[in-house]
Amino acid sequence: MYPIDTSVTINNVTMQGHYVPGRDEVLTAEALEFLAFLHRKFNARRLELLAAREQMRQAISAGLTPDFLPETRKIREDDSWRVASLAPGLKDRRVEITGPVDRKMTINALNSGARCWLADFEDSSTPSWENSVSGQVNLRDAIRQQIDFTSDAGKDYRLQAERLEDMPTIIVRPRGLHLEEDHILVDGEPMSGSLMDFGLYLFHNAEELIRRGRGPYFYLPKLEHNLEARWWNCVFVAAQDYLDIPQGTIRATVLIETITAAFQMEEILYQLRNHAAGLNAGRWDYIFSLIKVFRERGADYVLPDRAQVTMTQPMMRAYTEQLVRACHRRGASAIGGMAAQIPNRRDPEANAAALEKVRADKTREAQDGFDGSWVAHPDLVPVAMEVFDKVLGENNNQIRTRRREDVIPDAAALLNVGATEGEITEAGIRMNIDVGIRYLDSWLQGNGAAAIHNLMEDAATAEISRSQLWQWIHAGATATTSEGSERTVTREWVSQLTEEAFAELPRTESDMLDEAKELFVEAALAEEFPEFLTVPAYRRYLSAAADAAGARAEMVAAVS
Repeated sequence: MYPIDTSVTINNVTMQGHYVPGRDEVLTAEALEFLAFLHRKFNARRLELLAAREQMRQAISAGLTPDFLPETRKIREDDSWRVASLAPGLKDRRVEITGPVDRKMTINALNSGARCWLADFEDSSTPSWENSVSGQVNLRDAIRQQIDFTSDAGKDYRLQAERLEDMPTIIVRPRGLHLEEDHILVDGEPMSGSLMDFGLYLFHNAEELIRRGRGPYFYLPKLEHNLEARWWNCVFVAAQDYLDIPQGTIRATVLIETITAAFQMEEILYQLRNHAAGLNAGRWDYIFSLIKVFRERGADYVLPDRAQVTMTQPMMRAYTEQLVRACHRRGASAIGGMAAQIPNRRDPEANAAALEKVRADKTREAQDGFDGSWVAHPDLVPVAMEVFDKVLGENNNQIRTRRREDVIPDAAALLNVGATEGEITEAGIRMNIDVGIRYLDSWLQGNGAAAIHNLMEDAATAEISRSQLWQWIHAGATATTSEGSERTVTREWVSQLTEEAFAELPRTESDMLDEAKELFVEAALAEEFPEFLTVPAYRRYLSAAADAAGARAEMVAAVS
């Protein structure tokens, strides 16, 4: 066993994270060697792709309007190609539950009755060293049915099914390409968080999953270009060769949650076609991406309060319908967005209203042709299941029965921001501030899935909250005040409302609200727009972890 705080270097790969139970079993010398192989082969290209993202953003700020790519027209017009046939465990995805990979959530998700579980290392998981390592331990144990958990209150959690094939199919979402893991260095460079999460899961579980009739499946977040999908496909090919796994064993579903990716859905499937499983419509990140990319293009791209940007707005309808068409044209699954409601069993009336919203949302998706959808809480599984059961009948999906050939790809419709109904209000500003700070407080404490106002929120909520405020300020947008008058959204007014909202937040001895407020203000009110809120938040986490490590070292020295 390593000491509490350690730095171990093997073949120029340094693991410098403190001890976490199970760390030695997942971060073995062989696993680190595999991670180093992935890093050395693919990290340079990852950095090039990130630089290309920034170049595209600058071009859009300068006036470029995204469109379907002329250089990939042949891919879109070629009717002959299809993605790989649906893999075991991915033929029926009518309800997928999402959540982080802590031990309790792992058991609850696998007991939920959903068809699939999105095991999340990304937006609903703070990428702390503890979470990243223990998540891998939990997945390894769950796949081998060796997982249990006892809460501080003495409640026991156990898997209900006796076989893996009787549980939801596990689909792992690694961190996005922009995130790095500072606790693992390869040749002195931080490891890509994407490659770490992907690599450790594949290395330890691929053979066991295949033996049990499933496979290593992944959700790929925040892709902005089909060349990023090609990068992932190259990673898959090299990883399968390294581990002597048949090509095509890995399958990936791509989240279409950036505005530029919406113009390249078929190309993304094409780049991954031997490993492609489908596409997913991620609402909040998609809206965040649109705001981020067009933040300097003025009033034409300003949206109303985020609560009013529903999936029935014209640009969101265009996005989802074109996604279903792209998927079904190519034999892939189309997965709908999140139902984030948390049932409130103490308030039957409010609970009934929340469940009715979920039912209406899932009914729209099912009738539009989606093959499945997401929920964030086990109590929502039966509601969504009932809706999709009614539409699907005896079928596993709608790939052949709802081709959506009536949908015509329309670039202008994807960017029809002006048709969005609603207004900016003081209440909306206050809600963005309140939720943003509350979420960051939870994130900094290590919990990236936060229950706020009866909704399960992840990082996308904080991103859209702070980005809306930044854009409204810089666009000189007008908001309706609580008194009914009109007022220009300024940095000074938002700062005042932030102080008021912060003063009303309940405090605890362990909260990190001061740090959360500071982070949120820096992101929402700064002159320069941070591309991702979680990047500076991660730097704060690393700083706090370093302070804690120093304190532990002093304690050990004092005892010695």
